[in-house]
Amino acid sequence: MMMPFAFPHRDRPSRVLFLGAHSDDIEIGCGGTALSLAGSGQPAQVTWVVFSGNERRAAEARVSAARFLAGVPSAQVTIHQFRDGYFPVEADRIKDSFEELKSIGVPDIIFTHTRDDRHQDHRIISDLTWNTFRESLILEYEIPKYDGDLGRPNAFVPLSEAQLARKVDLLIECFGSQRSKSWFSADTFRGLARIRGIEAPFGTGYAEAFVARKVGLAFG
Repeated sequence: MMMPFAFPHRDRPSRVLFLGAHSDDIEIGCGGTALSLAGSGQPAQVTWVVFSGNERRAAEARVSAARFLAGVPSAQVTIHQFRDGYFPVEADRIKDSFEELKSIGVPDIIFTHTRDDRHQDHRIISDLTWNTFRESLILEYEIPKYDGDLGRPNAFVPLSEAQLARKVDLLIECFGSQRSKSWFSADTFRGLARIRGIEAPFGTGYAEAFVARKVGLAFG
């Protein structure tokens, strides 16, 4: 069953927080969802944070975020330069960055890495998300990779053919530094979206999938 998502606040723009360890993580994991949000017309205040990006990858991340979020009324993009692959030993500094994020207020929804991801940097970001924010809906996205750690997601966002095509085109166009990697390809991104579309409870052709560990419901 598909239930339309409505943000709970009418007196202010909804706060949406996207978190990614590396410059292309958010786009791979939930780029289609970001495009859907940007095209929904819902008033939203988006904070988009990437924790690792050297000069080239940081530039790619800024261009990509601007294109994925085109149409969002308010978007703040932050690119940190924590050392790729060394997040466990930089955890105290990364934790400080999370504490600073509290200044945006309590996000209504957060997109972050899944806790079961085998990449050490991804796990640190997921753990600190849960450590820092206790009142938000947290959706954990997935990243396909060598480790073979894709799980069993339980929340799905449908993607139209146009949304998926736009996501894939932007990934390939914006992240030239990654195009030499064998897994970074259109068929990877389309294939996973097709599988999740099959699994989704609303019978869509394509979907992005998330783990929702805690969901609160209120009626009336």
